[in-house]
Amino acid sequence: MAEDFGKLLLRLGVGGLMLFHGVHKLLTGLDPVKSLLAAHKLPDAFAYAVYFGEIVGPLLIIIGLFARVGAFLVALEVAALIALGGLAQAVLLTPDGGYALEVEALYLAGALAILLLGPGKIAIAKGKFQ
Repeated sequence: MAEDFGKLLLRLGVGGLMLFHGVHKLLTGLDPVKSLLAAHKLPDAFAYAVYFGEIVGPLLIIIGLFARVGAFLVALEVAALIALGGLAQAVLLTPDGGYALEVEALYLAGALAILLLGPGKIAIAKGKFQ
């Protein structure tokens, strides 16, 4: 039971916190994402994929329905963000000694953990509460 509660906490943490980013983009728009894509000569249409990684994926993670698919979406979105915007920072430290991409690394590690571990028994799966 403790293992399943730990998986629930991981899902609520990763999914819930990532969902804030998605809701913010839903309310304020995708202009920063489109600018990042334009800097790499990628079409604006790709910006809408952010909604899958920051809204659909987190919701799936939180409720535990297709949580591994949701975790994959989050991991893919964070990996794309790192590749497009933060790759140069991958070897840098912040002035206070932290890793420059620590937030991204935490989201990526959390999503990969959910992908590998699954949602646990305190989740909605196959249409029923388990």
